[in-house]
Amino acid sequence: MDIERIVSELRGEIDRISHAIGLLEGNNTPAKARVGRPPASSGSNGRGGRTGGITPAGRRKLAQAMKRRWAQRKVASSASAPTANVAAKPKKRGGITAAGRKKLSEAMKRRWAEKKRKAS
Repeated sequence: MDIERIVSELRGEIDRISHAIGLLEGNNTPAKARVGRPPASSGSNGRGGRTGGITPAGRRKLAQAMKRRWAQRKVASSASAPTANVAAKPKKRGGITAAGRKKLSEAMKRRWAEKKRKAS
């Protein structure tokens, strides 16, 4: 076995043993420095010290403000929209004509037939 590997395994075992001893003695601090996100601060509700949320009164206030904004947008968009007495242009249909569709269909049938002939 490689000596460096044996040494690293022994160091890992020492860390595990010291951690277990610390837990048994009531010392909850691990032997190694903790890596990653720190634990949440001790709050009564477990949300990192933040309590509550939005109150019902605050929720009503926000709802009324949003309704006012939506109403203003609706008024602004209807004012900028063309008037109803102007004839609306017919919508332009995109896509392919019936003749073009038939032409493509025939071309694909020819390709499939050619491919089938080559395969057999």
